[in-house]
Amino acid sequence: MKLETANDSTQDLTTCVERVIQSRTSGAIRDLQVSLTNEGQVVLSGRTTTYYAKQLASHAAMNAAKDIAISNEIEVY
Repeated sequence: MKLETANDSTQDLTTCVERVIQSRTSGAIRDLQVSLTNEGQVVLSGRTTTYYAKQLASHAAMNAAKDIAISNEIEVY
């Protein structure tokens, strides 16, 4: 029997958020990275060509990580 650690649940959360973002943005976020800070905040990073894709990523992350603060650091170029 495997005991779930905090590291496992962090990995599950970040993987879930990443999958939802990729799905909702149709892969428009390049080099997408989702991480969790020590304070429990989800941080999004990567690059995209439109502010709309950045906004979609924020909304997707908020839906996937309910009640967790989101920091969207995705760059628009």
